[in-house]
Amino acid sequence: MRIQDQHYRTIWEKAGSTGTVQVIDQRVLPFELRIAEWKQLEDAATGIRDMQVGGAPLIGSAAAYGMWLGIRELNQASNWPKALDGIAKTLLGTRPTAVNLRHAVEAVLNACSRLATKKELATAALNVARRITEESVEHCRAIGEHGLERICDIYRRKQKPVNILTHCNAGWLACIDFGTATAPMYLAHDEGIPVHVWVDETRPRNQGARLTAFELGQHGVPHTVIADNTGGHLMQLGMVDLVLVGSDRTTRNGDVANKTGTYLKALAAHDNGVPFYVALPSSSIDWSLRNGADIEIEQRNPDEVQFITGHDGQALRKVRLTPEASPAANFAFDVTPARLVTGLITERGICEASEKALTGLFPEWS
Repeated sequence: MRIQDQHYRTIWEKAGSTGTVQVIDQRVLPFELRIAEWKQLEDAATGIRDMQVGGAPLIGSAAAYGMWLGIRELNQASNWPKALDGIAKTLLGTRPTAVNLRHAVEAVLNACSRLATKKELATAALNVARRITEESVEHCRAIGEHGLERICDIYRRKQKPVNILTHCNAGWLACIDFGTATAPMYLAHDEGIPVHVWVDETRPRNQGARLTAFELGQHGVPHTVIADNTGGHLMQLGMVDLVLVGSDRTTRNGDVANKTGTYLKALAAHDNGVPFYVALPSSSIDWSLRNGADIEIEQRNPDEVQFITGHDGQALRKVRLTPEASPAANFAFDVTPARLVTGLITERGICEASEKALTGLFPEWS
């Protein structure tokens, strides 16, 4: 995807460097394009924890690169199993809900399990990071093609612009390229199918208003930012044809953990007969869980609710929203039960939100 007509991915190895990873710092978008550099494990861990990078697929890639950076820091005489376990624990402790992180860390550990030298370990970890990154791009492209079919169906039926509502950022900024929920939107736009996107602001961190609106604008996709609580009203008025969101973790029975507020959109969609689709790569499926109630929900710093950051025309400013004496709770995700999900859009196709349908697409997990 592009920023000011220049192609970017969200994470890459610095050209001419032997050990530096570069990422787009999401915290300052859309007001500034800042490229951050990671040279050691702590850079990656802090970047994931503090949401310099966000979005399940991107977090997976970032964690794999974090494993590589951590291995590069090790002493040649290290106790490899113990050292690798320490690196893994550092990364796994950053953000608990997005399962891509755990999958990426485990993939590196598996690749390194029978190796004996630092050079071999670093090479294996780097290869895994590169593989995960390229797989993410390909999975998102395929998700876009499958999701495009649903947008085309709606357009053929109504012969008017297709109004899509999305929540949080499930765009290329949350992935490596294309995005998950946004990939069908971009493909539809590129093929000349008129689409318009309702963009939830997504408090408290406002990833919709800041990130999704920014990338849709850069691609020329018509969109409108709305307050989070407006979606149900628009559905009642018949102004939403399709809800399309991403997922940070989906259980094998089809329950979906996504940015807090997603559940409310699913309820409104169900009440108004609006199709509610979740776009996700298989790397976001937690095959070990059958029930969304078992997903660990991240609770972040209350400051994110009590304060808001914006640009006053000269610089970024952080201002308080709440009374100083009022406590705040900050649950970062909620769980949408499978019964409210019209379908799951994966790299292998679209299926209903159920264990039978998911294992039908992915028989290796049956």
